[in-house]
Amino acid sequence: MSLLMSLQQPKKSLNILVIMDPIEQVNYKKDTSLAMMWSAQDRGHRLGYCQIHDLWLDRGQLMVDTQSVTVKRDPKDFYILGNKTTGSVSDYDVILMRKDPPFDMRFIYATYMLDHAKTAGVLVVNDPQAIRDCNEKLFATWFSDYMSPTIVTSKQAHIRKFITEQQDVIVKPLDGMGGTGIFRLTADSPNIGVTLEMLTELETLPIMAQRYLPEIKEGDKRVLIVDGTVVDYTLARIPTKGETRGNLAAGGSGVAMPLTDIERQVAEVVAPIVKEKGLMFVGLDLIGGRITEINVTSPTCVREIDDQCGTDIATDFIIAIERKLAI
Repeated sequence: MSLLMSLQQPKKSLNILVIMDPIEQVNYKKDTSLAMMWSAQDRGHRLGYCQIHDLWLDRGQLMVDTQSVTVKRDPKDFYILGNKTTGSVSDYDVILMRKDPPFDMRFIYATYMLDHAKTAGVLVVNDPQAIRDCNEKLFATWFSDYMSPTIVTSKQAHIRKFITEQQDVIVKPLDGMGGTGIFRLTADSPNIGVTLEMLTELETLPIMAQRYLPEIKEGDKRVLIVDGTVVDYTLARIPTKGETRGNLAAGGSGVAMPLTDIERQVAEVVAPIVKEKGLMFVGLDLIGGRITEINVTSPTCVREIDDQCGTDIATDFIIAIERKLAI
């Protein structure tokens, strides 16, 4: 992917609403949403800010309680919020849905409301229906030829048989993030029963089990896809000593590097499919060239790749939005 698809400023200024977690809580050094906001502002667009509970319906029309926001590149003072106002979602050209998981009912309700924004002609990124349809763990199973052996079930018997067959397995919830709830189980693990009881909530909740990939020691690779174009660099999230999870939230360290041939090959299979679904910004997770997850809610790692490789992925993303809207 070329750095900065176009340096020319857009002919029209867009009104962009960013739905995110509390802005005062973001990590200034790492936050991808903040990078997107900087890029949008640099390109002359106007920004609004809200959280998911600020969306509401009035007789079928989507309304939103928003604040104008100005973002700055100053870690001690990086945003200025205006007064909160109420208006129609139609006041905006673009909505960036950047709320972090958990993908709970609050999140789902917000996506249903955002369907009304689509009907009103607003570009919602990522598409709310696609976010609902593409569970970040289960969506990956549509590309099972590019995964390690994987099962999804709530039943202990199936998982125990899988562990016996594979000998070394990762089990995880379908709605987790940041490495939460991930366990490594081997055929001789003494706590298989209690682990599975907890994760499946006594065999009432399906979970994912995957053969352990020793290549995790080389990093859990995050590959970003921007409107169907694969970014040339990946962030290898390398586990700390004694840890099986590479997630940065779990203490992993991030090292950016060029994609390998196999990583690009896999990403190029996924890229046109996610674009067709309206998923403009996607984080594909690979271990040893094998897909583990496909992140569609609020993918991260832009800042780390940009800082280490001199790219400007957030600007490429904003330009992709401009091109979609033909401005």
